[in-house]
Amino acid sequence: MEFPRTWLTSHLSGASGSLTLPLQNKMKCPHPPSPCHHTGYSNVGQEKVSQLGLEPERDLVVNARKHPDVKESFEMNNEKDTLYYNFWPEESDIPGFREFMVEFWKTCETTSKHILEAIALGMGLEEDYLVKYHSDGINQLRLLHYPPTKQVELETGEKERIGAHTDFGTLTMLFQDSTGGLEIEDPHSKDRFVPGHPIPGTVVVNIGDLLMRWSNNRLKSTLHRVRAPPGTAQSGISKARYSIPYFVNPNRDVAISCLPGCWSPGEPKVYDSINAQQYIEQRMNPTY
Repeated sequence: MEFPRTWLTSHLSGASGSLTLPLQNKMKCPHPPSPCHHTGYSNVGQEKVSQLGLEPERDLVVNARKHPDVKESFEMNNEKDTLYYNFWPEESDIPGFREFMVEFWKTCETTSKHILEAIALGMGLEEDYLVKYHSDGINQLRLLHYPPTKQVELETGEKERIGAHTDFGTLTMLFQDSTGGLEIEDPHSKDRFVPGHPIPGTVVVNIGDLLMRWSNNRLKSTLHRVRAPPGTAQSGISKARYSIPYFVNPNRDVAISCLPGCWSPGEPKVYDSINAQQYIEQRMNPTY
């Protein structure tokens, strides 16, 4: 399937070549006040991704800068979700957008199930062991745009694109353009971040916090962030960046407890059991 950024380019480019709908058009499908109803459009500065409370000894480092994120986003859930339903722009504003995004969401869901099957087999479980806990498709597709920003503001921390954080759910499939700026913490050296260089034709897969809890830390969710992209120092203005994460989450009623084979008398359980939806909502609340 065609990469959504390419589709958006071909459908939104007008005589001026702009990819940006007027704000009044975007605000016809605004993100609701509740942080947990995470659908619709969020304007630049509306969101601040937070890691607060998960690693108390590192909160001052991870959340040292409180500036809202310099990005705008559009979020959508499973069209069948009646709890956190979707908000869409008007068809006349961006023809074919809803139809395309629903189909792309389905493609991502199918792909995610294959990844879950591979993880289960790698952990010595039955192939469908994890898939059956994701049967409701409580997954989210997100379009992200990081507008051009003064390089010095990103380098000094006066502004941030996305601060260091881990993802909440089971796993994330990330599509990114060629701009760069994604950084991942070195798992062997805390506070040392390395570039996650874009590789054409690939999807980045991140382990989420719930899979880390499920696997008793055998699979680790890793801090990552988006900083100033390379190669913009001369102009002084960072390039615009586009990315599309697809967040894979368990069914809302699933109790996340240590998976079979991931604990023993010599390897005790690290985490108490927790409801999947409760955990995700705890993480969402500080974001807006």
